[in-house]
Amino acid sequence: MSKLNLELGNSGEDIAVDLLRRNGYRIITRNFRTKSGEIDIIAWEADTICFVEVKTRQSLKVGFPEESVTPKKQRHASRAALLFLKNHNLLGKRARFDVVSVLLSEEKKESKLIKNAFALEEGYSY
Repeated sequence: MSKLNLELGNSGEDIAVDLLRRNGYRIITRNFRTKSGEIDIIAWEADTICFVEVKTRQSLKVGFPEESVTPKKQRHASRAALLFLKNHNLLGKRARFDVVSVLLSEEKKESKLIKNAFALEEGYSY
């Protein structure tokens, strides 16, 4: 990943954290990595643990940022989320996947929270 892309991603994550906090989320951790996948942000919203994928773009040439959360990315996030829940003894807790879409272009700077953006990948269970 290029330095520019890394900086763009970090900026997007910082914006996402601010958006989540303004919406009542309590941040647990950022950049949770496993061999199976990565989750950008893990947070509590009330009694629900939220696994948040952040997608940041500088333009809409290739589509909206949230459109890049592909089925493959969802599978990887599902595996990582289950590992986090298991390792932290949280398997019985409510959980969901959210996406924060961030557009950072010269014309627009906007972020959007998409709650319950996708379900746990089929074939995975507690």
